[in-house]
Amino acid sequence: MARRRNSSRRRRGSFGFLYKLLSILVICGAVVAAVTLFFRVDHVEILGEQRYTEEQIREASAIENGDNLYLLNKNTVAGNIREALPYIEEIRINRRLPDTLVIEIKECGTPFALVQDGSAWLISPKGMLVDQLDPSAAADCGMISGCQLLAPTVGTSIALATEYASQQESLLELMAALEEADMLEDVDGIRLDDLSAIRMDYLGRFTVKMPYGADYPMKLKMLRQAMESGKVQDNMTGTFDMTRESGRIYLDQSTR
Repeated sequence: MARRRNSSRRRRGSFGFLYKLLSILVICGAVVAAVTLFFRVDHVEILGEQRYTEEQIREASAIENGDNLYLLNKNTVAGNIREALPYIEEIRINRRLPDTLVIEIKECGTPFALVQDGSAWLISPKGMLVDQLDPSAAADCGMISGCQLLAPTVGTSIALATEYASQQESLLELMAALEEADMLEDVDGIRLDDLSAIRMDYLGRFTVKMPYGADYPMKLKMLRQAMESGKVQDNMTGTFDMTRESGRIYLDQSTR
């Protein structure tokens, strides 16, 4: 008798577990069905565009009206946009219920140009090759010289030939610091031909000489302070030397 009662309890317990499991599966299925049926893309809102139009970004995203808002792979969408539109540096994608996808982009700052083999390769401040132009079309860009790109391709990070490996790291750090300091527009060129120091052509009338591997945010801060000190007159030209062991900045007006 006791055995029958225990067996009956076990059966009831098994049925109870199966009932709970089936209920959970039904609820999950209902949720998935609701998401699939009701949350579809009807609107795409694009923020932050400058070089590209909303239509270009929407086309590059490969998003279609009616795509499921939750089943969209945001990494795939961002990858599609970056591949087609290389000036775009950062992408944030958010869902706004019930039917809107918000794509917020940040385009790269003013690119530099490096002329090689009859082409001007435009390089973003973060070191991405964003365009290939005729050299005449890049006349307004700051020029990078004294190095050579290795197998350049638009949409990829720059790679300098092996013999310029140490210069490449300093070049990338300097460009990033210039962007952070909002000084890109002031730079006419960056020269890597001198292995003892990196040289920057500045404001059309100065050369700025800095060590490779320096703390470039600090060097640029010192440069800005010098320019704002009132000691540098509008008619002055010369070289700001930041390579001396003292760590101070010197303006040599006799050298250009």
